[in-house]
Parts: sequence; C-alpha cells; structure tokens
Amino acid sequence: MRIVIFVPADVHSLELTGLTDVFAEANARAGKTFYEVAIVAEDDRTIRCASGLRVLPDCAFDAYPGDPDTVLVAGSVGVPLRPRGEMLDWLVDIAARARRYGSVCTGAFVLGEAGLLKGRRVTTHWQYATLLAERFPEGRVEGDRVFIRDGAMISSAGSSAAIDLGLSLVEEDLGREVALYVARRLVVFLKRPGDQSQFSVHLAVQAIDRSRLHAVQQFVLNHPTADLSVTALAKIAAMSPRNFTRVFSQEIGISPSEYVDLTRIDVARFLLEGSRLPIASIAERSGFGSARAMRRAFVAHVGVTPSDYRDRFRTSGDGARCSLSENG
Repeated sequence: MRIVIFVPADVHSLELTGLTDVFAEANARAGKTFYEVAIVAEDDRTIRCASGLRVLPDCAFDAYPGDPDTVLVAGSVGVPLRPRGEMLDWLVDIAARARRYGSVCTGAFVLGEAGLLKGRRVTTHWQYATLLAERFPEGRVEGDRVFIRDGAMISSAGSSAAIDLGLSLVEEDLGREVALYVARRLVVFLKRPGDQSQFSVHLAVQAIDRSRLHAVQQFVLNHPTADLSVTALAKIAAMSPRNFTRVFSQEIGISPSEYVDLTRIDVARFLLEGSRLPIASIAERSGFGSARAMRRAFVAHVGVTPSDYRDRFRTSGDGARCSLSENG
C-alpha cells in the first residue's frame, strides 16, 4: 500500500516522524512491507525541519511514479507558504486518484490552497483553526477535534495527533490488533477518538494564569463538588455576579457555568481513565451529582457517554495509567 507524504518547508518533524514510525511498526507487526512510504517535496533537495532535523525527500512531487493509495500533507511550524501552482495541480490530480487523502496540522492550508476543502469537514491545530476558516470558508473547520474523517479526506490536529491519524489508518487497513500493537510499541494509548477535544480546559487557560480570575479557576479545579454558582464564584473574585460573568466571559472565552462543566468533565475523565469507581461515584466526586447529569455533559462536550469514554481509555484501573512495561 503506497503512502505519499508531502512535506513543506519548515515541516514539523514530530508530525512527519510520527506518521512514518506508525507505518513502520505496522509493517513489523504484519511481517512484510505492507506500507511503502515515500516522502516528496517541491524539489529533491534536503529539507531542514523547524527543529533542525534534516530530511532528504525520496523525490520531487512531479517525479513520483504511479498512483498512491494515500496522500498526506504534513504541517509546518506556522502556516505553510503557498506551494507553486504546478505542485497544487499535482496534489489535486493525485488526490482524485488516491483512495484517501488528507493533512496533518497546518497541512490543511495546503489542501485549502488546492481547493480540496470545499464542502469538507476539516480540523487543524487549534491555534490556526480560526485563520483556516477565514481563508477557506468553503470548508467546515472544526478546530477542537483530534482528527476528522470526511469521506475520502482525513485531517488531524498538530504534533502527536499525527500518530492518532496514523493509528486510525492502520486500524482501518490491518485491524485493531495491529493498531493496538503499534500503539503499545510507541507507548501511546489506542486511541483518542477523533472528536476528543484537542486540549483540556485547564491547558487552554494556562496562558492567562496571572489573570485576576486565576484564583477562581484554581478554586473550581480544587473543589469540583463545592457550590460553583456564579454568585459563589463572584464572591471569590470580589465582584458583583453581573460584572464577574462579563469579565470572566471576556477573559476566558466561555461563560462561568460552561467553565465549571468543562472542569468537572476533566475531573471525571481522569477518574474514568484511571480508576474502577462506578459511574455514579465518579459523577458525585466530580461534582455532577448524578450519573444522568454527567452523561448529559459528556455527550454535549465530549461527544461520547462516560461509559464509552471509559471503554476507549481504560488503563490499569488502579488510579494510575499503565506502566511503560505494560505498554511496550
């Protein structure tokens, strides 16, 4: 199965090597060269990754022989420069002949330049999702997804999400057992669902940890079962409820009640992943109060029920994730 990966200048090395390592490990498990991976670029000269790693392409894009099964465009650190017209024409042509095509991270911008996002659901690194939507309104950008499959097109978020994308392709081609083997070899977990949020609410607000609302954020995280009403949180911030709601929404980007829900979801996710506690107990400990309320919140924000989430992320069950030996 031929896979072509187009690499732009300043390619993010983790995304490129993550993909190639997934396919190499799948070949090892299959006991044969099931995947034949070729790296192509605008020309055949050595490419310097943004990290300093140097990559020698197998060939220039227009020298690639035959029709690949899969075409992927890797992302660069930042938005890739627009490739020249001949390369975009090649991408349109080869994507039409391939069984599937797609992008990793900001590689979605190259697909957009080629006109391949029209009518498609697509994701990219959360930091560039708004810009992608502005530049290519013909696509349907979903910036809070790990990866998306829309017909023949697949796209993923940045960095480690390339591994999630690769694992999903291996599972599709060779089955779950092989994909699980690869995940264990790479010491990652099989597998994040594509609709999982790219980042937790707490990571998203670290950039404003010096905000006057930081004490409120920390209180919510440390006391998920407390009274987290707007009135109670406004008292911590020494503001009126109305002013607190306005300031919180402006600085954090979401309402206080939504932040509380997302925080409680994060607490519940941790318990679902690493404990054998019953669903009802987890709902109580995370502040939802009832399994029904937690289920509603999960379906609304995560896209799966708590039980489905636990099935996908089950670990050792003793309150900690699997050890390295258990993974590999």
